[in-house]
Amino acid sequence: MILPTPSVEYFLLCPMLIVFAVAVLGVVLEAFLPRRWRYGAQVTLALGGSVAAFIAVVVVATSIPASGRRAVLGSIAVDRPTLFLQGTLLLVAVMAVVFMAERSARGRVGALSTVGAGHGLDAFTPQASAVPGSEAEREAERAGASQTELFPLAMLAVGGMMVFPASNDLLTMFVALEVLSLPLYLMCGLARHRRLLSQESAMKYFLLGAFSSAFFLYGVALLYGATGTLTLSGIRDSLSAHGDTSLALVGVALLSVGLLFKVGAVPFHSWIPDVYQGAPTPITGFMAAATKVAAFGALLRVVDVALPPLHDRWRPVLWAIAILTMAVGTITAVNQTDVKRMLAYSSVAHVGFILTGVIADNPAGLSATLFYLVAYSFSTVGAFAIVGLIRNPDGVEDADLSHWAGLGQRSPIVGVMLSMFLLAFAGIPLTSGFISKFAVFNAAASGGAVPLVVIGVIASGVAAYFYVRVIVLMFFTEGSADTPQVMAPGVLSKAAIAVCAAVTVVLGIVPQPVLDLAERAAQLVH
Repeated sequence: MILPTPSVEYFLLCPMLIVFAVAVLGVVLEAFLPRRWRYGAQVTLALGGSVAAFIAVVVVATSIPASGRRAVLGSIAVDRPTLFLQGTLLLVAVMAVVFMAERSARGRVGALSTVGAGHGLDAFTPQASAVPGSEAEREAERAGASQTELFPLAMLAVGGMMVFPASNDLLTMFVALEVLSLPLYLMCGLARHRRLLSQESAMKYFLLGAFSSAFFLYGVALLYGATGTLTLSGIRDSLSAHGDTSLALVGVALLSVGLLFKVGAVPFHSWIPDVYQGAPTPITGFMAAATKVAAFGALLRVVDVALPPLHDRWRPVLWAIAILTMAVGTITAVNQTDVKRMLAYSSVAHVGFILTGVIADNPAGLSATLFYLVAYSFSTVGAFAIVGLIRNPDGVEDADLSHWAGLGQRSPIVGVMLSMFLLAFAGIPLTSGFISKFAVFNAAASGGAVPLVVIGVIASGVAAYFYVRVIVLMFFTEGSADTPQVMAPGVLSKAAIAVCAAVTVVLGIVPQPVLDLAERAAQLVH
């Protein structure tokens, strides 16, 4: 057997290669730099690498034809949807790295309080390998140790996320799935406070992620057995020629389970509330935004490139999953008393809304889904960044909703910005959320899914209740002794939150440029 000589198109791959190079260099710096220099070097490297990769995405996007190109023997598809999603991921990564790097030791906004001044807004344990509550951990905290390994881990995850929606064969897609998942499992267990809860969330995420990968890989094996190829276009051609055999249908079902685990659709959502609650809040925001962008990109590529011959088989199943996801996410969020868990179930409901764009199965649905992912990402990262600022007198994050009475009266700016993000999640006009939902619902209606749109509108109306409840509690309820304080972040974090808020408002008032960009990007390589 003669294997083909691989050709590596470095120019097309340079955004991904830059991110992986930054991750590897970060590991080297972690090994050889003195501890006192690591933090500054790692933050600078991660931010600089993300910006450089984003510039590379723009350069590649202006250099390739509209139909896109394939790279590395056809295993990577570099087309407009890939570059659009990679650009979104890198912008999210910049915001996330800024929030992960936050080490401010200031007190409450507008006050001279020194709440939590010992470690400020550092959300990460000083020594991950130490037993929670042990003397070794306390000694590391007294010594002012800072967790810097998370920056190369984050870059590795971003690299995997960039490859995931670009994968043009199932084996590459599986490798990308593992590369993006493994660092996240580790980072979920690094919370400074509630260490056992954090480690529990990491273990649950790892176990369910392992199940997800197993389903995905078994589906890949069955599809290969049914079609004799791993490339998405080859699978499409084989299904068109030989019909939908039972082996192929089972393979598609198992593959879909693996992808739906990653997007967090019902009934594969069980890890989301526990992981969101236990993970460090900057990691929660990063996962909630970036993982969805990558996973939906991969799902869109599989559905639009590999599965058109099975259109009548997969579409009814996704209908049922989208309805179940919107209903379960919305209804369960109403009963939540922890803000992070409420946002977790809100995230589940949004997966159902985004799935309506996938179900549309037309160019309008693809462009609407791309726009939704951009708008949702910025609102989500901003919302979790603000949640991470709200602390009790001991400097520990306080996400208990019953304690938030009067929070907006004490800290109006923070309350208004969080309210803006919540209103965007609810889909209120003049926010990015309204345009996003209108776009996917309009695409779904034009694709013949009018009943699904009606259910989505009803779910959006119910969801508005639990978002508005938080706003009423913050601004129209008297505070008490339990009302937490808002810590003042550093300059970069303030700027990042302001950017998230600005994007949320601008995309609600003048969305057309980004809508046009998403429409031009809606052309996958087949």
